[in-house]
Amino acid sequence: MGCAISAEEREAIARSRQIEKNLKEDGIQAAKDIKLLLLGAGESGKSTIVKQMKIIHESGFTQEDFKQYKPVVYSNTIQSLVAILRAMPNLGIPFGNNEREVDAKMVFDVVTRIEDAEPFSEELLAAMKRLWTDSGVQQCFSRSNEYQLNDSAKYFLDDLDRLGAKDYQPTEQDILRTRVKTTGIVEVHFSFKNLNFKLFDVGGQRSERKKWIHCFEDVTAIIFCVAMSEYDQVLHEDETTNRMHESLKLFDSICNNKWFADTSIILFLNKKDLFEEKIKKSPLTICFPEYTGTIHSSFSFLAHFFRSPYSSATRVNRKKSTTGYLAYTNLLVMSTGNFWFSPQEYGAAASYIQGQFEAKNKSSTKEIYCHMTCATDTTNIQFVFDAVTDVIIANNLRGCGLY
Repeated sequence: MGCAISAEEREAIARSRQIEKNLKEDGIQAAKDIKLLLLGAGESGKSTIVKQMKIIHESGFTQEDFKQYKPVVYSNTIQSLVAILRAMPNLGIPFGNNEREVDAKMVFDVVTRIEDAEPFSEELLAAMKRLWTDSGVQQCFSRSNEYQLNDSAKYFLDDLDRLGAKDYQPTEQDILRTRVKTTGIVEVHFSFKNLNFKLFDVGGQRSERKKWIHCFEDVTAIIFCVAMSEYDQVLHEDETTNRMHESLKLFDSICNNKWFADTSIILFLNKKDLFEEKIKKSPLTICFPEYTGTIHSSFSFLAHFFRSPYSSATRVNRKKSTTGYLAYTNLLVMSTGNFWFSPQEYGAAASYIQGQFEAKNKSSTKEIYCHMTCATDTTNIQFVFDAVTDVIIANNLRGCGLY
């Protein structure tokens, strides 16, 4: 005698299957909704990343955007020059030409009258150009790690003729280079790889961090930005604290926060272009006294390797193998003396900084996904974000039990 299934049982089975189907569909939909939180100390490049998302994944900047950023460019440019001028007496640096005192007064007067966001007059533009080429101003600029100066200072001040033209209109790169302090929370929505992204940028200064809690719930991943180039600088809000140390402290508190135990963390070691230039003249030991530059021993080994065929050769024979001998002498120079002048030091120093952040991770199961970035380089950010998205997709599907 067979077992008959009652109508009620059939309905229960159908309901169960429908529930399973709905749960699966909900899981798939949940996996498509991506909530990203941009964190990091002030001036680490978070807002520039947001601008890049608008360029890469939306329709770019609107005509209204270009119009609104025009006064910001003017203000950033003249305020950068003012920051340098104000630092000169503090650092004991005089003008190369005493006549620049008159030009400096003109610039200060414009800022005092709160006219720094207006187009440059011909007289002001000429004064700014004379100041920027002054040897004393350039000397002070070369010591910008000793005071507060926007990263974009050189970019704008090197292009004063273009910015001062009567028909000047900002470019995408101009907008990417502008600096406006983020207060509160900025939210951006966009779609990519059939996913719906919500990206939140929050203020990085200490006073803004208390507002982050509103973004914490159901975060898919955290993108933590670090300004690599600021290892020898101090905070705006606390000039006794090294910026890199502050970033490490903040990363520690985020990475090991119980609310983020299952949240993917992506580390953007940003401003790699500025870091690559700075490391040639400013040693990483300013921030990390224990750093020895492990690449130094590699140079010594290579120098020894190249030296062998030439060490016992006569001067005449050495000249016959110019290329190899130059390789030996160049490597010998790079493997001695001040190691931070080595062109290879960038890689060793960058790896060391990455290791310092990864060492803050106290979880044996949590992986930190690290990328070297230049937030003002659209191609670089497009490539990196593509790789980041693939990681997010895999982790999110795994979290939903669909991977």
